[in-house]
Amino acid sequence: MATHTDSTESQDLYGSSDDQDATFTASGGDWDQVVEDISAVGEERIVVNMGPQHPSTHGVLRLILELDGETVREARAGIGYLHTGIEKNMEYRTWTQGTTFCTRMDYLTPIFNETAFCLGVEKLLGITDQIPQRASDIRILTMELNRIGSHMIALGTGGMELGATTVMTVCFRERERLLRFFEAVSGLRMNHAYVRPGGVAQDVPAGALDLLEDELVDFRRGLREVESLLLANPVLRARTVNVGHLSLTGCMALGITGPILRSTGLPHDLRKADPYCGYETYDFDVITRDTTDAYGRLCIRIDEMWESLKIAQQAIARLRASEGQPYMVEDKKIAWPAQLSVGADGQGNSLDHIRKIMGESMESLIHHFKLVTEGFRVPPGQAYVAIESPKGELAVHVVSDGGTRPYRAHFRDPSFNNLQAASVLSEGGLVADVIVAVASIDPVMGGVDR
Repeated sequence: MATHTDSTESQDLYGSSDDQDATFTASGGDWDQVVEDISAVGEERIVVNMGPQHPSTHGVLRLILELDGETVREARAGIGYLHTGIEKNMEYRTWTQGTTFCTRMDYLTPIFNETAFCLGVEKLLGITDQIPQRASDIRILTMELNRIGSHMIALGTGGMELGATTVMTVCFRERERLLRFFEAVSGLRMNHAYVRPGGVAQDVPAGALDLLEDELVDFRRGLREVESLLLANPVLRARTVNVGHLSLTGCMALGITGPILRSTGLPHDLRKADPYCGYETYDFDVITRDTTDAYGRLCIRIDEMWESLKIAQQAIARLRASEGQPYMVEDKKIAWPAQLSVGADGQGNSLDHIRKIMGESMESLIHHFKLVTEGFRVPPGQAYVAIESPKGELAVHVVSDGGTRPYRAHFRDPSFNNLQAASVLSEGGLVADVIVAVASIDPVMGGVDR
């Protein structure tokens, strides 16, 4: 709200260059309410607006901190600065095109966003049991590599915010090894749109698994280096042990999942509790700690990377054994794009397929055109599917009215729910501990605001 006072009776609320005596007072909003409440108490406290452009807020996160000296008395999170309307935009695109939107939510975990959405669409279509095992193994391999990459960013940025620049450079270096594989498979380092309803866009190219295994040899060496830099550092322990405390009761009350929940000792992991994509056939452990602090969450992420490597090795062995098997559902009314493969000139449809639809079969050309432009129809209904992302429970609620586009697609992003803990983790601690608390949550604002 703005009020205008002037010696004249001018009705121009915005004034002009001639209104030298005009006075404008801006009021309203949460900022003024915080200041007013503090003034009423009569104590000397300071309100600090941390963000939304701050190097330690993991994106455009705004934290309103009420300080008593160096102690945080109250912390509130302000979100919405990165809102992109992804969920609404998905209502105006086909079901397949929806993957190109949701992959951009949590941009550090694109494969998880795509997989959750596609599992929901497949549940609506009733083809969950028809997905080829090779497609599921490819999904698991890419998800676990993506989990490692996300954790590397969490540890690297967290270390940088504490002043350890070397941790960031090492973590980013090791993440690059995994991005080379993603680029070889999908053509992109992020925002892949690789997982599609019915399977994956294309098979793993020849030589990609060899490339990955060579990179994983060096990656293991780099991961041990990260462990040494972090866990053997007395400064890091002093900054993270007993900082950002959140008990199991608090996690349950706020709906917190992921490493924060497992740092309370509860082994909740949807890959075990409610398996999908065949995770029940893989051998791995759920990592927990009972410290309920930032240090425990850091240790969990490091150990989870070792478990993801274990899963990745099993997936690689299965993909070598199933080479040549289908990677997309057989129903040609759903499979899109058709027979995508890597040619001599890069990526595109196979020459045999192009020759058929362009020169031999008018019916195939018509079908291809309608499938790409109009999309396939999904029976009316709704479905809810949840998976275990690096940050916690990532779920999608998709609703169909029987058309070729989602009637509604809503995501439960773990960063959004986990960010509720920012105030609990920060209040009562020092200003410097706010940085540690937020880093231990590992929020990505693209997933929070969507």
